[in-house]
Amino acid sequence: MRTASISRQTKETRIELTLDLDRPSDGPIQTGSGFLDHMLDLLRKHGGFGLSVVCQGDIHIDMHHSAEDIAICLGQALHEALGGKEGIERYGFYYVTMDEALARCCLDLSGRMSFVWNAAVPAASIGNLDMELIPHFFRSVAENAKMNLHLDLLRGTNSHHCVEALFKAFARALSMAVSPSRRVGGVPSTKGML
Repeated sequence: MRTASISRQTKETRIELTLDLDRPSDGPIQTGSGFLDHMLDLLRKHGGFGLSVVCQGDIHIDMHHSAEDIAICLGQALHEALGGKEGIERYGFYYVTMDEALARCCLDLSGRMSFVWNAAVPAASIGNLDMELIPHFFRSVAENAKMNLHLDLLRGTNSHHCVEALFKAFARALSMAVSPSRRVGGVPSTKGML
């Protein structure tokens, strides 16, 4: 059972997050931002994951603490659900087009964190979510999942389309990486561990 439930409580946020890598489900997603709710719903749908997120945060200030802490929880849940990573593909990559936008995600569930962001999103914010929080969100996921993550926006002029393409590319690449390996048995590393 590749599942994990993470609870996190600080003076800024209270989060309950559940992740199931193998059984899609439509639990609640309540982040305090309609746009971030939409992106996480896309993540679970296009990744084929079960995901629920309930966050009570200090959104009267802004979405920074909530987005960051949700990403921390998501990364921790992913790391926990994967266990020893036996029998997975390990690597994932995907291109996604969303109308005029084209995004690419390449990732490695290596046990080492690295993050490369090459995506100039045109708008400063969508709804109550500052666009500067999108790379921060993905960096926090990568750091806590111990993942090497590269995200590139190859083109796009509509900010909603740009970010949606990035989230869908991440979801599809992650789905590939956590899938059962077609050829490699055990842990997919010559080191014997990830």
